[in-house]
Amino acid sequence: MVSLDKTGRHMVCSVMTQSHFDVLIIGAGLSGIGAAYHLQTRCPGKSYAILEQRSSSGGTWDLFRYPGIRSDSDMHTLGYNFKPWTQQKAIADGPAILNYVRETAAENGIEPNIHYDHKVVRARWSSPDARWFVDVEVDGEARTYSASFLHSCAGYYRYDQGYTPDFEGLSDFKGRIIHPQHWPDDLDYEGKKVVIIGSGATAVTLVPAMAETASHVTMLQRSPSYVVSRPAEDQMAIRLRRWFGPRAGYHIVRWRNILLQRFFFNRARSHPEKVRQALLNGVREQLGPDYDIETHFTPAYNPWDQRLCLVPDSDLFEAIRAQRASVVTDHIARFTETGIELQSGESLDADIVVTATGLDLQFLGGMEIVVDGRPLVPSEQLNYRGCMVSDVPNLVTVFGYTNASWTLRADLSSEFMCRLVNRLDAENFVEVRPVATDVEGDEDFLDFSSGYVQRAMGRFPRRSSKAPWVLTQNYVEDIWLIRFGRLDDGALVFRRAHESLADAGTALHAAE
Repeated sequence: MVSLDKTGRHMVCSVMTQSHFDVLIIGAGLSGIGAAYHLQTRCPGKSYAILEQRSSSGGTWDLFRYPGIRSDSDMHTLGYNFKPWTQQKAIADGPAILNYVRETAAENGIEPNIHYDHKVVRARWSSPDARWFVDVEVDGEARTYSASFLHSCAGYYRYDQGYTPDFEGLSDFKGRIIHPQHWPDDLDYEGKKVVIIGSGATAVTLVPAMAETASHVTMLQRSPSYVVSRPAEDQMAIRLRRWFGPRAGYHIVRWRNILLQRFFFNRARSHPEKVRQALLNGVREQLGPDYDIETHFTPAYNPWDQRLCLVPDSDLFEAIRAQRASVVTDHIARFTETGIELQSGESLDADIVVTATGLDLQFLGGMEIVVDGRPLVPSEQLNYRGCMVSDVPNLVTVFGYTNASWTLRADLSSEFMCRLVNRLDAENFVEVRPVATDVEGDEDFLDFSSGYVQRAMGRFPRRSSKAPWVLTQNYVEDIWLIRFGRLDDGALVFRRAHESLADAGTALHAAE
């Protein structure tokens, strides 16, 4: 248990005296706090702890502190299904989201169960003991806790480092090079020339924010992304809250946004050229007919092959129109003392370079998984319902959507964890694991063309086109698959203490 200062960072950390828990939750970010709420609500009386490797809660929303940090999806779907978002802005800034996460923990008595500076290194499953032994580093010391069930809410990327390409001449540059994941408190960019490398959500957020005081900001991209403007405030949501109250209004807007997003995604897949032209026409309306949309805002891929970049209140376009920011589409030849030399022969002078070049993805927070002495190789396993891994018992993991808000699947995954915990109790089982029989994992975990995703797919489980080994990007479909789908589906094997896994599997198939 910890005492927190006003920033949410711990001041004093006491020793966690309990060594065994019914459930261990890994990560105290948006997903982990939500998981704790679902566990307390659906499995009352279960003991649990949240192990957080950092010294504060909030995950992404505490880690990232670059100018303008905000959500890239609306808070009516990024918010929890149990706690209405009541702020005016639907596209919220990072501090507001962080406050929402911490407020949820405080309101529901979750904070005392969070243990900071607890980095999970390894989780070892023992079938004879029917429990996980979790090896943790705490202030340089090694400790081990045990749990009957493990719920990984550790996110999908490394917190200690982002991804920066090995640019030639990087050490020659005399200015400052910053990755957004590690934004320094002392960075003064007022009146400075700034080059931001990248074209994703982070870059399009940074450009207008830094352009407010910088001499000039240049977004340098190898290739464009689809960019769409949207009001930061959802006036319909505001009216619905006034008419129906915070909770009912929230859920009406939430479902409106879920269905609209699904319609748009399906439209993008069935009529990509029409959607493409609609998106490009929106950019033309913002920047005018003389702007080179074809070079700087026309991607080579179809809409939703990668995430769309959301621009609240046209702030990026406004900065470009005001000539406080510009976009350059080219490849980097090398860094020089004063900036960046491009393959076209042009040069960009810079005092500060921001490498918004992506994340370093990892599975299960990078922890090692060992099942009865056998180290898990994720790429040799199969995804199950988007939240479990074949042959790994009593472990549910959270991985959100690529085409919708992360929390939609996070909530469902935590609900599924609670279903399994309650089923184990109700029928005196000690173990549940997905077992893949005659199923080929013939597809990457994610069908997404972004470079940071493709670089990491060898670290993730495979998936199949055959249920329940699919990984859908469809929240409505997942509601039936995860929340209401049968647990006796021929893939989940439940085992009692006196049974071997083989006996449990035989009993399952005999019952079928």
